[in-house]
Amino acid sequence: MTTRTLPVPDGLVGERVDAALARMLGLSRTVAAQIAADGGVRVDGRQVGKSDRLTPDAWIEVDLPDTPAQAGPVVVAEPVPGMKIMYDDDDVVVIDKPVGVAAHPSVGWTGPTVVGALIAAGYTIATSGAAERQGIVHRLDVGTSGLMVVAKSEHAYSVMKRAFKERTVEKVYHALVQGHPEPTTGTIDAPIGRHPNHDYKFAVVADGKPSVTHYEVLEMLSAASLVEVHLETGRTHQIRVHFSALRHPCVGDLTYGADPRLAEKVSLTRQWLHAKRLGFEHPSTGEWVEVVSEYPDDLAAALEVVRGAYR
Repeated sequence: MTTRTLPVPDGLVGERVDAALARMLGLSRTVAAQIAADGGVRVDGRQVGKSDRLTPDAWIEVDLPDTPAQAGPVVVAEPVPGMKIMYDDDDVVVIDKPVGVAAHPSVGWTGPTVVGALIAAGYTIATSGAAERQGIVHRLDVGTSGLMVVAKSEHAYSVMKRAFKERTVEKVYHALVQGHPEPTTGTIDAPIGRHPNHDYKFAVVADGKPSVTHYEVLEMLSAASLVEVHLETGRTHQIRVHFSALRHPCVGDLTYGADPRLAEKVSLTRQWLHAKRLGFEHPSTGEWVEVVSEYPDDLAAALEVVRGAYR
């Protein structure tokens, strides 16, 4: 048995214990109710039942049984400083994700997540799919900042998953890559799969999944180029892998061959890559929704260093 101790998020104050646990930890409501019935839930040290309400500024302790159902990652509801809500209605919420935040819990990741942040803020999101991935219809790497859409209704989840699969969503990224890609406007069509020698990396490999990246150089500097990228497919690390394969890795992306001296000069500890614009047909109205995000401080500062130091 594992015991988790968590502060009661502001967004869940007043919620029933079983409903709150289901949202905080990615459990089914039935499982959460059973844990409470077995005496496995305490608020500020006092045992509570499934229908008790959570109080503000309290701490909740939960005894999780060591069963296969509980062996996977769980959602921890916690606020994420700097995460902005860019668009919100009954069906979807678009967030501007800071660097260092995962889309959802996964094995080995102990940091903050988009799902946990939304739950902590009181958002009700779709429950379709795996418990720890509720509402997630696409993802950004932990080290990539920018726009993500999360489904709040089950209808939106179904429609948005199909839209991403059918490639009708417009996903536009900005990347600062080393050197000068030639041609300055082009398409990278190269399959991506697991790296043959490193499990944590991906690579262009003959038996990989089809992967298509369109790009246009927006600004050419002495040491690097600012490029706009349109993704046709959405493979893990796709932009990073494709530009690395062209020998133009994202500035700061040491995993994929970036120059560590340049990364140090611009004070980057992650890849210069930002999900700049996101556009999609609204799942209920069909109207076009488009959201734009500004560069975060670390990327904006790095870009100005490159502009100033390498003219």
